[in-house]
Amino acid sequence: MKRWTLFLGLYFCLCLLMGGCGAFGSGASVPGGAPSNEEQSGGETAQPASMTSFCRVVTADDSQLLLAGADGDRNIYTLSVDDTSTFQPGALVEVTYDGTILETWPARFGGVSAAEVCEGGFDDRCALYLQVLEDLWETDSGLNGDVTYIGVDLSRTSLSDSERAAVAWAFAGRHGGELVTGTWEELAEQGYIDRENLYWEDGVLFSITEQEMEGTYSLTPVTFDAQKWRSGLGAYFFCDCTSVQSADGHWDGYTVGSEAIS
Repeated sequence: MKRWTLFLGLYFCLCLLMGGCGAFGSGASVPGGAPSNEEQSGGETAQPASMTSFCRVVTADDSQLLLAGADGDRNIYTLSVDDTSTFQPGALVEVTYDGTILETWPARFGGVSAAEVCEGGFDDRCALYLQVLEDLWETDSGLNGDVTYIGVDLSRTSLSDSERAAVAWAFAGRHGGELVTGTWEELAEQGYIDRENLYWEDGVLFSITEQEMEGTYSLTPVTFDAQKWRSGLGAYFFCDCTSVQSADGHWDGYTVGSEAIS
């Protein structure tokens, strides 16, 4: 009897222990809701997680930066800052934020806590090509008349996907046109350009094409052609343009080898 009594006592204790684990370890709600931050962290308030993203400054105007994602990030972003003078176009910027991206276009970082210019990595080729597009716009301005669409093709440049998108978006926005991107062939396939009559009735296409350079140079050069195209008989060309990148990453303007019109 004593053995059976001892066995039954142990059995009931075991049942009580198992019942307790089921009540508090199954994820069931408890009175008062979830524990506070202090309760979860042993008396210390949990801090929200943060993330960092590296971007290149494309434009810096009116307390607003236009950024191109770096390190494979294909997004473009706008970021409001108190003083744009410390953020030169071409600089790499490290943005610290709460990990959320607002789904606007351009996108925006959520909960930004810091934006700092990185040392090194400066390259303002975006600013160079944006200036080339602006110069083309001003040249033979009659080709820009009654434009609804502004086409931009930077696919044959060494800019990253995000840099191409940012330059195109900035350029079209400055001139109030609806941006479309693509090559002449792609825009013709999409119905923007009349392939048969070689004419874009309500748009104009701007393109930059880099050329290969041979030889050894103390500084980094680039050669390219640029054109503005409205029709087979309405186009303007900057040919054999050259620019040189200085040791600190600046592209110091460009020279035009020759100009042509059709």
